[in-house]
Amino acid sequence: FQQFSDTGSRKEHVKITSEPKPGFLERLSETSGGMLMGLVTFLLAFYLLFTNEGRALRTAKSLEEGLSLVVPLDSIHSISQQNEGRLVHLSGALSTSKPLFDPSYGISIQAVKLKRNVEMYQWVEYEDSKEYEENGEIKKETKYSYNTEWKSEVVNSRNFDREIGHKNPSAMAVESFTAVSPNVQVGSFVLSKGLVDKIDDFKKLSLSHLEDPHADVTRGGDYFYHGDNPRRPEVGDLRVFFFYAGLSGDDPHLGSADKVTVIARQRGDQLIPYHAKSGDVLEILYPGDLSVEEVFQKEHASNTMKTWALRAAGWLSMFVGISLMTRIFYTLVDWFPIVRDLVNVGLKAFALCVASSLSLLTISAGWLFYRPLWALLLALLSIVPIVVARSRVPPKKQQ
Repeated sequence: FQQFSDTGSRKEHVKITSEPKPGFLERLSETSGGMLMGLVTFLLAFYLLFTNEGRALRTAKSLEEGLSLVVPLDSIHSISQQNEGRLVHLSGALSTSKPLFDPSYGISIQAVKLKRNVEMYQWVEYEDSKEYEENGEIKKETKYSYNTEWKSEVVNSRNFDREIGHKNPSAMAVESFTAVSPNVQVGSFVLSKGLVDKIDDFKKLSLSHLEDPHADVTRGGDYFYHGDNPRRPEVGDLRVFFFYAGLSGDDPHLGSADKVTVIARQRGDQLIPYHAKSGDVLEILYPGDLSVEEVFQKEHASNTMKTWALRAAGWLSMFVGISLMTRIFYTLVDWFPIVRDLVNVGLKAFALCVASSLSLLTISAGWLFYRPLWALLLALLSIVPIVVARSRVPPKKQQ
């Protein structure tokens, strides 16, 4: 059953749908499906937490190994055979063999990467829903609103609740792309593909010094517009703009070439990945002129941030998994409002305590083969949430 009403505006309307309130067996069936999903999430949390600790310690050991072996180069313009196969550190300006260009718009730049972004003016649908119970039925009121915006992906208007008056083109006449220089060097050394991939500090390219490339294209600010009037775009109009990364030559408009710092293995005039004995691959690139110590400090900081982010994700997955698996107890008592609310609070507290304890225990297991004392300390710490939870349970009254 659907009750439909329109606000009178072409850009906004409201739809109301209703369905019978689900019975006990139906809710129990949905809860059973949630329990299965919770079990999968719960098991994935163990895997994520356990492997993350091993990864973090392996990366830390590999960085320590790299710091003890790295050789700073005296010159980036001469290749020493003494450093063949060794981990080396060098800093210098980027250089490429030839400029990157986009002949369709008259763009030419001496850089490592050139990115063309294309956006189309399109209709976008937004939903705002709320549910409520009325006359024994669950009703859902959805407000649909439409707005025209610049989007880099084609918005499929066939999925709109109301496509009439909000139809978008099915494709863009101009495509986005990223061009990458086939040969990137620092001094006499050629960077590997992995190092080139790390050059991703994109900056918007100013088009102020360029002319309109075609009669049907108009330049406005840092955009090329495909349309009749850039100030009043219509659905289907395009705008094109550019980004670059790794300026590799002196440019009168953009300045001097970008400098980078690289730590990698030397093989002839190539800079390639270095496989540390601890298990990680060292292939490091940072913008700017950095010392060996500064590079490894940044790497250690990045490893620490990644470790804590994955720990938080693992704990959250375990909490969600336990909550879904214990949801059935809430379903069994959801006919009784007071009991239902108490059970809900109790289940959340239970999931919080168990997720915290099991997360600490799993992390300690990941450290067992690397740092046994820390593993033992974390294992003891995992008992704290359970002890705190038990201490808050009131003792039984004496009869």
